[in-house]
Amino acid sequence: METLENNASGLYRETRIEEGFFILKFNNETAEKQVVTRQVDSSYIQFHFCAKGNSVFLFNEGNYRLPLSEEHSLLLYNPQRDLPINLEIAPETWVISVFISIKKFHSLFSREADFITFLSDENRDRKYYKDGLISPSMAIVLNQLMNYNLHPSVKALYFKGKAYELLSLYFNRPSEADTEQCPFLVDEDNVAKIKKAKDIVIARMAEPPSLQELADEINLSLNKLKEGFKQIYGDSVYSFLFDYKMEVARQLLASGSHNVNEVGLKIGYSTASHFIAAFKKQFGTTPKKYVQSLN
Repeated sequence: METLENNASGLYRETRIEEGFFILKFNNETAEKQVVTRQVDSSYIQFHFCAKGNSVFLFNEGNYRLPLSEEHSLLLYNPQRDLPINLEIAPETWVISVFISIKKFHSLFSREADFITFLSDENRDRKYYKDGLISPSMAIVLNQLMNYNLHPSVKALYFKGKAYELLSLYFNRPSEADTEQCPFLVDEDNVAKIKKAKDIVIARMAEPPSLQELADEINLSLNKLKEGFKQIYGDSVYSFLFDYKMEVARQLLASGSHNVNEVGLKIGYSTASHFIAAFKKQFGTTPKKYVQSLN
């Protein structure tokens, strides 16, 4: 259901929801820009969400640049021509893209053509472009798609549910309050503090602060830190950090620039045996075997 794509310019994950409906997750945790390409035909509507960092879509062989910055979204649709992905991803950037065929999309929203502008008969065959902000509720779903800890047997169901939830929130009418779905997010100041907490543990992943130290640093109570982090990122602070560290380790190993001991030290493991055990727990294989599989 989920596959890794690795081309000359980068790495992304593709998840098929169902026929005519799939998700791409772009995750650049390197120190350099990455450019990822992927063919997409004209039958698909494209929804792009930048959960972290900055990225740029390149069109017409790079002559036209369409930026997508953090907490912003893009909707692209052109029934007259293919719109292949040519995405320049800055360091420390997450982008999630949802692709759904116009046929599938019409079956979901056939009764809402007046509300969703480009579904009307008048605009059916016209190209459509819209940029917008990512709401707090959408940010929760995006982070849950990027960071999840599930048994493989339920991943398909989870991704399908989250993909539909994301589209529902995207087309949610402005008069309906986003915050009703997550009372914690009524206070945008709290959201900013939780995001700061996430940035802190990532920046100091080799020697992260204790939960109480983290709560004190962002000026939030320990309970609100725990509850808010779970609501926004879908996991506890240290579980989120573990998944993040393992992904950093996997990418460092794949780059071939560091050996197993060096990678373990970089992400905070003082002994190679502890790092190897953690990596195997996350990916089901040892770092050495993972590197061998790449070759």
